[in-house]
Amino acid sequence: MIILGIGGIIGEAACAVLKDGVLLAAVEERKLSRNPHSGELPEQALAYCLKQAKAAAFEVDCLAMVRPLAAAPEARLHLELRQRFPNCEVVMVDHHVAHAAAAYGVSPFEEATVLTLDRAGDFRCGARWHAQGTRMQMERELYFPDSLGQLYGRVTELLGFEEEADEHKVQWLSASGDDRFTELFLEIITAGRSDWPRIDRTFFDADRMSQGAFSAKFYHRLGLEDGEPVPQELKAHVAAGVQSAVEQMVVRMAGKGDHLCLGGGLGLNAMLVAALERCGNWKDVYVQPAAGNAGTAIGGAVHVWHTALGESKRVRMESLFLGPEYNAEEVKQVLENCKLRFRYLLTTDDLIDSAVAELGEHKIVAWMQGRMEFGPRALGNRSLLASPLDPYSTENLNAFVKHREAFRKFAASAPAEVAGEYFEVGPNARNLATVGRVKAAHRKTFESAILGRDTVRVHTVREEDNPAYWRLLHAAGKKTGLPVLYNTSFNLFGDPLVCSPRDAVRSFYSSGVDSMFVGHFLLQK
Repeated sequence: MIILGIGGIIGEAACAVLKDGVLLAAVEERKLSRNPHSGELPEQALAYCLKQAKAAAFEVDCLAMVRPLAAAPEARLHLELRQRFPNCEVVMVDHHVAHAAAAYGVSPFEEATVLTLDRAGDFRCGARWHAQGTRMQMERELYFPDSLGQLYGRVTELLGFEEEADEHKVQWLSASGDDRFTELFLEIITAGRSDWPRIDRTFFDADRMSQGAFSAKFYHRLGLEDGEPVPQELKAHVAAGVQSAVEQMVVRMAGKGDHLCLGGGLGLNAMLVAALERCGNWKDVYVQPAAGNAGTAIGGAVHVWHTALGESKRVRMESLFLGPEYNAEEVKQVLENCKLRFRYLLTTDDLIDSAVAELGEHKIVAWMQGRMEFGPRALGNRSLLASPLDPYSTENLNAFVKHREAFRKFAASAPAEVAGEYFEVGPNARNLATVGRVKAAHRKTFESAILGRDTVRVHTVREEDNPAYWRLLHAAGKKTGLPVLYNTSFNLFGDPLVCSPRDAVRSFYSSGVDSMFVGHFLLQK
């Protein structure tokens, strides 16, 4: 039984494939084609998923297409898919149903509350469900314009960033702000004293086309002249206000219980996830790590498996390493075609020892191994690495490699079994989907990665998830006494995560990265 899921057609287009209830692959079109067209089918992602399933188009049993589909008429896409997959049933899946299925359907829970929150998927921008077994029952809905995602986007634009692209920057900026504007944003969110969002529209000006379209009333409450740009010294406090208010509202929306699953674009806000983990209302919290629109490809396929086909077997997402990988011959061909000098490391021990030596010399290392990660975060297969013992590591990564703002810190990767010695963190750190706290004894060591007072992005690495990266961390610890490495995504200038050896070579030679390991191949500058 082969099921394809297609999600994110209007942005973040992706495809996933289930074979007999096993998730074999999931990949975003943008990572493969590097230049996708909105509203079109993810052709390369589809081809990759079929290859992983070892299936031809006529062997596909069911295809889940997740709404919305932008301006493209559903009838046209439906006919195109019917022609391409002649023996396939095409099922249209509601956007938030797909978000919910992506979160609960692959979670470890047999019963849970599911909360989905995004900007405005299919006009709905939030929903709460009760899930049990393979069924989900909606309890409550939230509709546009009462959208927490849109409010967060408006603040993103107000602070000089790009809406629907840079919301993560507001999240990290908020860590250095105070709570002076929290009550203002709570007032905007809770007009009418509702226990769910009801946005007060008097804080917006429909005739304004920029800076988040906030009204004179809002600027007055900030202590600014109408339309005046937010001064640099206030930006972190505005970011902190909207972040805190959204966290408080989402905690209220979720309620209380044993198990909570979170999906939708707001699930990518790691500080929000941490707030849910720490609020004390839930025994366990699970967030879909690819919580945005791309993740609906998985959700659509899971929904069809359970609902349309009535299968009771639960789908497991053992890891996010669901994308392409490249063998030694494929890597070698690219390197030779590019006329590059390289060294081939014969054993895994040689690979690990060489990487530890490079990091020990305070070099920035590109690390490309195995299958590419699905979702927006690098988890040790498409990563840039640096040693926390290098006092200039984060400065060099930000200024000379990533070319980004100093307030955007890097994650600290640590073996799961020893991470507790250094950090306090929840289980979603396995997928870099939450934030933790540095223990007092180690704050000086990780000073350059700390957000605000003691918050840090933590990535806990289990041996069964990523054996090579886990070994590298332990080897670094054996050499230096600290089994922790700073980790950020291997990409540049707003590009998606590198996928192929050619992508890696291009990024390596366009950056200040010192060394690169692609499989067992070592390149040095």
